[in-house]
Amino acid sequence: MTLTTNRRDQDFVLYEMLGADSLFETAKFGEFSRDVFDMTLDMAQKLGEKEVLPRMTEADREGASLLNGEVYVPKCYHDLQKIMAEGGWFTIAAPQEIGGQGLPYVVEVAAQENFLCHMAYFMYSGGAVGASHLIRDYGTEEQKKKYMYAMLECRYGGTMALTEPDAGSDVGALKTKAIRQPDGTFRIKGQKIFISGGDCDMFENIVHPLLARIEGDPAGTGGISIFLVPKYLVNDDGTLGRRNDYTITGIEHKMGLMGNATCSMSFGDNDDCYAELLGSERQGMKIMFNMMIEERINMGIQGLSTGSAAYHHALAYAKDRVQGKSLLSMMNPDATSVAIINHPDVRRMLLWMKSHVEALRAMVLLCAYAIDMKKAIADKDAEKWHGIMEFMVPVLKAYGTDTGFRITENAMQVYGGYGYCKDYPMEQFLRDMKIGSIYEGTNGIQAMDLVLRKLNHEGGKNFKNLISEMSSTLQKYRASENLRQISEKMNNAITTLADTAEFFTNCVKDKKFMVPVVNCYPFLTLTGNVISAWLLYWQAGIADSRLSEIASEKNIERNSPEFKQLIEENNEAAFYSSKILTATFFITNVLPQAIALKECIENSDLSAIKMKEEAF
Repeated sequence: MTLTTNRRDQDFVLYEMLGADSLFETAKFGEFSRDVFDMTLDMAQKLGEKEVLPRMTEADREGASLLNGEVYVPKCYHDLQKIMAEGGWFTIAAPQEIGGQGLPYVVEVAAQENFLCHMAYFMYSGGAVGASHLIRDYGTEEQKKKYMYAMLECRYGGTMALTEPDAGSDVGALKTKAIRQPDGTFRIKGQKIFISGGDCDMFENIVHPLLARIEGDPAGTGGISIFLVPKYLVNDDGTLGRRNDYTITGIEHKMGLMGNATCSMSFGDNDDCYAELLGSERQGMKIMFNMMIEERINMGIQGLSTGSAAYHHALAYAKDRVQGKSLLSMMNPDATSVAIINHPDVRRMLLWMKSHVEALRAMVLLCAYAIDMKKAIADKDAEKWHGIMEFMVPVLKAYGTDTGFRITENAMQVYGGYGYCKDYPMEQFLRDMKIGSIYEGTNGIQAMDLVLRKLNHEGGKNFKNLISEMSSTLQKYRASENLRQISEKMNNAITTLADTAEFFTNCVKDKKFMVPVVNCYPFLTLTGNVISAWLLYWQAGIADSRLSEIASEKNIERNSPEFKQLIEENNEAAFYSSKILTATFFITNVLPQAIALKECIENSDLSAIKMKEEAF
């Protein structure tokens, strides 16, 4: 039994839902085949279960440590790093011309579902690869030669050095300055905090993309530039030179992610912290945001990966743990105890988890596929889906991480008291997952981005396209008698989402600006619920068609006793039947929250704004 991801469901989303095999027909990905996709994902699942998951507990208990100014990672990370780097797992989607495999991004994302539950480790190499993409897109040829290739090979590490003691989400308030030198380089002076993987002993060198303001440039985000700050300067021949002038002043003692060193760093204490400008001056935020979009998608993958692993662990435990009699045999003193998966409330929790995991999987893979479509298929449809992806990114990050945490919380509940103990991995999953709602832009910031920027971008084009696609899916399948129960609920949900967005627009027109602002997070949650329901409904429609085909092939009626028996005996029929039941559960039991959220939002309550600070 799997403990990471459901490969059958991955295939369903990739091929039956998204039609990712159409990528084989494009010039960009035409050299690949489904066999390559499947082999990659099968290997990723085995690697996740045999190498990645087993090291989580060991790394958590050893933790990262700071000794004499150097950071040391858990010992088990060194051999894992060798396995992952040699296997090319960090460069699945990197272009072949720079040493990657050139596979579609959607394959890389599907593979990462098996890994990113262990974020403490993957933040090291993930930071390196993410930072290398900035150099690839904005760096000079010399910078690519000096840094990028070594980072892609994970010989060099990389970070994202944004946060300062007085400038977290308010990046424009940063105080770190860059001092121009006669040779065109810069010297950095300032402090950075909460730098994930800011230092470690796994890499020969570490390159920090760092935000700073060149002396004399204007205040605010418009005056920020981005620089490359290496731990060791790199000589012209590729050898390492002197240690750069910055120090690790401490590592955070955190609730989770123990294996990852979250560093405080001081740059230029001796006025000699070497830095190179990346891209153009005063373009720092634009450049950094390119990395942040990728990182926010990664946060959605973390929510999926942790949620999926937690669900599969809980499922395995529920099938194995024998406790209590069946509800139907409670009064029989001779009845034997049963596995807890037979208890109704446990089944309810498991289906709640399953439905959310499968919705997140579809959301993550849809966003990744949209990115591939834009790269490989230059048409209006690809542009449309890329726009929908851009609208969905803050939802994926915020709703994905919040949902991942709640899935893990429910999984712990299935374990009962044992879930709270270190004997099982659930408490670590929960601790590690909580950071997802905080880093890479808090989920409150994501909600503000959604409502104040993404919702009405280009006249709301991307949001309108999303509503249109939801409506098209509904029209395609609502005639099915087997989906009648959920089709009308889905229709009401789409209308609810569209009407709430229009309500926000009218609030702005009526100069009630604070109503949308104070309700950003409820709207994001509403949006996440409706998108999830749409994706599950879409899957149910496909599954319904497949079941009708199976019934026709067997020459039996869909609702006959013979067909019910077929579902018991045929794995494919059982899988498709589960898709309809999963969608029905979510749309019936979770989706009504969207209706309630709309009502709450339209109440226009501003109590949180009106209350005096002293009264809190």
